[in-house]
Amino acid sequence: MTAALAVDQLGFSYGKGGFALRGVAFAVETGRFTALLGANGAGKSTLMGLLTRLFTPDTGAILIGGHDLRHRPGAALAAMGVVFQQPTLDLDLTVRQNLTYAAGLRGLSARQTAPRITELLDRFALSDRAGDKVRLLNGGHRRRVELARALLHRPPLLILDEPTVGLDAPSRCDLVDHVHRLCTDDGVAVLWATHLFDEVRDGDDVVLLHRGQVRATGGVPDLLSRSGAGTLREAFGTLTRPEGTP
Repeated sequence: MTAALAVDQLGFSYGKGGFALRGVAFAVETGRFTALLGANGAGKSTLMGLLTRLFTPDTGAILIGGHDLRHRPGAALAAMGVVFQQPTLDLDLTVRQNLTYAAGLRGLSARQTAPRITELLDRFALSDRAGDKVRLLNGGHRRRVELARALLHRPPLLILDEPTVGLDAPSRCDLVDHVHRLCTDDGVAVLWATHLFDEVRDGDDVVLLHRGQVRATGGVPDLLSRSGAGTLREAFGTLTRPEGTP
């Protein structure tokens, strides 16, 4: 079965200042929640920029649903939904207007749009806020709207770049729960970029990114076993430690 996302030996640099990413390779499988875990400055946002075609890689390839992002960008991007780190909703439009506008940009017909919006509003408990301007929503509800917007065209892959930044603890937990259910209930493949260890669950897959390189991949139990650590935080410290360091 083709992976929802396959990244192969990806490399990228910002001019002559040294590499931002080097030899990055991993896969995200259908129905799996994969955490891209790394400290601030590890290269997560650069990688997200490459996955969304904001940047073009110097080397390597990105396949989304089997489509090469460089050579078949339309088909590749159509198979993906994105929630960016910085909010991108129009604050002066209502929740429904934001979703309707996004559906039009995706090429969905009016016949397709109305039932999908209704379904997503219900799913994310936003039905009673559909007529409210987005500026009246709290941070957690705004993120739910962005998540609903990313799912309008029913993409098999969803990528999220630090989506809980600025949210309080209950809202963070709520969003993590929603996205995990997308994996288990709908078979959506998820790549979730974060620096927060408590957003990763025992059944998740993990890609450890450190200083622009992938240091380890695998399930949480595998990383704990490989590192001899008792927690993911400890495993991260061990697996990203420079060679020769005790």
